[in-house]
Amino acid sequence: MNSSHSSAASRSPHTFRTVFPVLALCWLAVFFDGMDVNIYGAVMPHMLDDSGLGLTPATAGTIGSWTTFGMLIGALTAGNLTDWLGRRLMLVASVTLFSLGSAICAVAPGVGLFGAGRFVAGLGLGGLMPLCLAMVMEFAPPRRAALTTGLLMTSYHFGGMAATGLGLALAPAAGWRWVFWAGVLPALVAVPLLLKLLPESPGVLLAHGERAKADAVADRYGLPRPTEVAAPAAGAAGRLAAIRALFRPESRWATPLLWLASFSGLLLVYGVSTWLPQMMRASGYGLNSSISFLMVINAGGIVGLLIAGRAADRFGAVRVSAIWFVLTAAGALLLRSQLPLGVTYAVVAVTGVFLFSAQVMVYAATNTVYRDSERAAGLGWVTGIGRTGAVVGPWLIGVLATNGNQSWGFTTFALAGLVGAVAIALVPLARRIGRSDAPAAPAPVAATVGLS
Repeated sequence: MNSSHSSAASRSPHTFRTVFPVLALCWLAVFFDGMDVNIYGAVMPHMLDDSGLGLTPATAGTIGSWTTFGMLIGALTAGNLTDWLGRRLMLVASVTLFSLGSAICAVAPGVGLFGAGRFVAGLGLGGLMPLCLAMVMEFAPPRRAALTTGLLMTSYHFGGMAATGLGLALAPAAGWRWVFWAGVLPALVAVPLLLKLLPESPGVLLAHGERAKADAVADRYGLPRPTEVAAPAAGAAGRLAAIRALFRPESRWATPLLWLASFSGLLLVYGVSTWLPQMMRASGYGLNSSISFLMVINAGGIVGLLIAGRAADRFGAVRVSAIWFVLTAAGALLLRSQLPLGVTYAVVAVTGVFLFSAQVMVYAATNTVYRDSERAAGLGWVTGIGRTGAVVGPWLIGVLATNGNQSWGFTTFALAGLVGAVAIALVPLARRIGRSDAPAAPAPVAATVGLS
């Protein structure tokens, strides 16, 4: 009895402060994720000017899709590998993979090996994001889940700004390859820190049969001790059961809507990250200004995530995401027009405020749809299916660019924003329909005995 009281007394209170160590480490990992994703867009104009490489607008779009196809595979397989390695080691493997991919790109003599390097990087990038999101949501206080998710995702945009800065500073003088060499830094910086400091998920520890370790981590970070219900099921059968759970009556209509919203959001995110500088250059802006737009839109993304996280905690992630998608569509349509340079910078910045956080709030919305034991699988599939949008976006804009129709890219972005808004806005209705279709819960045993 005394040991029980002692254990309970030693637990840290579950506050925002207790999630900070996990948030900081995942923030660093996602920072390098954002840097790697945006490096390609930041140096693409220089690569297109490099006749020795042989890159064309069509192949540039295809390679951008190879990256996101690798992300699709990485996102869908990370859950199965997590059963074996755990989330912490999977994060380390993801960072190592996209650093290796960047090194391959730096030495690639032609587009074939360069594309292979981007595919390898995509495998690591695809697994990292859902793992970091699941970790942060698990450790975050329940009423601060959206804010914590928003704070985590600011790192992606700081990474995007770092990539743009590297593109502006290194590519003109030293060449675009040195920018990809900078992409090897995650393996040297983040991997040792993750191995030493990042805790394993209590739910995963419990699924691996390590009850004592799971309870110790939960107590240290002020979390409720995990139960069998909260633990993700292990093995292939467990993964299939987790997928089937996404289509239980309460969520079977909401799940495809979340997938569609994620598809639209990631088409926007990766289409813009890959093609914005080249699209602006084709619209008549100078090379440096065109690349700078990528930094400006990422700066807007940071502000947007801070606003969206607070707003979602108050008004709900679904409502904020829907409004943000509509405002993104409006911004994309404005960018079709030839505006003065200063006005264009303002429109790009404001569009960034809404564009990236619209997608992040789709992730936050999964927290209201899925149970604790389904959250990792739900996030994995929302991000994984969404990656098909990330594959389509760079390829589609590349096709338009090849035919000299870059301006239609902005119209494509606007349509994606509207589709995303409709899909996420319908999630609450879909959940109500699902609950009405669900079979009634059986009467509790105790109540039945009492009546007899």
